[in-house]
Amino acid sequence: MIDPFLNNGFMQRALLAGILVSLTCAVVGTYVVLRGMAFIGDALAHGVLPGVAMATILGLPTMLGAAVGAVVMIGGVGLITARSKLSNDTAIGLLFIGLLALGVVLVSSSDSLTGDLEAILFGQFLGVDTTDLLVQTIALIAVCAISLYSARPFLLLCFDIDLVSTMGYKAQWYHRLMLLMIAATVVVSFQTVGSLLVFGMLLAPAGVGALLARRIGSMMLWAAGTGVLSTYFGLLASYHFSWAAGASVVLTAVAIFFLTLVFVSIRKSLTSANA
Repeated sequence: MIDPFLNNGFMQRALLAGILVSLTCAVVGTYVVLRGMAFIGDALAHGVLPGVAMATILGLPTMLGAAVGAVVMIGGVGLITARSKLSNDTAIGLLFIGLLALGVVLVSSSDSLTGDLEAILFGQFLGVDTTDLLVQTIALIAVCAISLYSARPFLLLCFDIDLVSTMGYKAQWYHRLMLLMIAATVVVSFQTVGSLLVFGMLLAPAGVGALLARRIGSMMLWAAGTGVLSTYFGLLASYHFSWAAGASVVLTAVAIFFLTLVFVSIRKSLTSANA
């Protein structure tokens, strides 16, 4: 249970990286779940693919490419909704499929990306270095700071966007700030769990928190605990069974969600029966 992490630097760094990603995704994923923003989270997670592919082709940092892809996604959604009568979901869907298709085209047309495709899609848990850990730590601090500073307007956004303006806050400004926070989390986390799996770390642990908690703070704590446990047991399974590390971690998080759902359902049935 602990031997793989004692004298293995790769596993130790992977565990630390997974914990940092779990804590960051716990904070941001809570707002994604409460506001029903899973679609934009999914779109951002997939929309970074062409940016990462182009950065790899040009020999630039992949995180820079991911950031450009996220900015294009958010900016494009705002432009389409401002210049047309299309709904926000339609704009997100158009850019989602467009950027994903562009990413696939770039990957399929470049021989140099063949070896990097798995890392782009599924992350490099066991290839994390100290620089990645530093970036993830900074991202976690920034996300926590923004969440604390914007706690009240973010809470209002989760339940009634009109109430935000009524209470004297700029609703659109805080909405964009939340989108920026989601995008930053995706950009930083994809390096570890990959562009396809980061969405799972945003949703599954926060989903567990939503099932077990009634307050945002408690929900974040449950999500953080779920993410950390998923990282530990996912990496353990990856080590012993030679599974892909990122996929193992996300699969563990999803499994915990469904186990929690079953537990909550049984508890409700028993409570109803006793009443």
